[in-house]
Amino acid sequence: MKHEVVSNSNAEIVRLENAHKIYQMGTQDVNALAGITLSFTRGSFWAIMGPSGSGKSTMMNILGCLDHLTSGRYILEGQDVSTLDDDSLSELRLRKFGFIFQSFNLIAQLTVQRNIELPLYYLGWDGGRSAERARVLAQKIGLEERLKHRPAELSGGQMQRVAIARALANDPQIIFADEPTGNLDTTTGEQILQLLVELNELGKTIIMVTHESYIAAHAKHRLYMLDGLVERIDGDD
Repeated sequence: MKHEVVSNSNAEIVRLENAHKIYQMGTQDVNALAGITLSFTRGSFWAIMGPSGSGKSTMMNILGCLDHLTSGRYILEGQDVSTLDDDSLSELRLRKFGFIFQSFNLIAQLTVQRNIELPLYYLGWDGGRSAERARVLAQKIGLEERLKHRPAELSGGQMQRVAIARALANDPQIIFADEPTGNLDTTTGEQILQLLVELNELGKTIIMVTHESYIAAHAKHRLYMLDGLVERIDGDD
């Protein structure tokens, strides 16, 4: 079983060093990450796979700064973020990451435009600038005519496209996609995956969690986890 995987490229964007994450379940300690050293290169497209309890969701949460390591280091663009406080991590997420979730996580009361603009509001953009950014992104995903609609008036595929536009609003370094096609039919899911491929071709780093091999096949690299460790990696060099 492979415990350490190190990229041979100099264009490293994130790196875990001897990463451990331990959760306490009653009186037992659960090693969700059991000592992983792993690096991802800028502009790569990864699928993280594994059975329930393998550690893939924990890996996503750590890389997305949604959770803290118990021990070890997490290096993001040369900065050790392992010891940052919650406020600093929130600021980092806002400026460097985009998130796409299976359940879309759109705000029902807001229009498509306002949902896309949401990260820009927290970044302090003025209304005119953020509105123009939302319009440009809506055009890119083919929903320019839906800017004034609310999520309930959209199909599942359209809602996921809005979620992708929102994830792109801050021009993130990394896009995290957690089962992004899980609530979509096969045809619509394929359209969303093709959109992720196109974003990767434009230079975005994409890290996607999935349990389906046909979905993972769209990624250039596939990381298989088991019992909190990296079991193997497939894909291009």
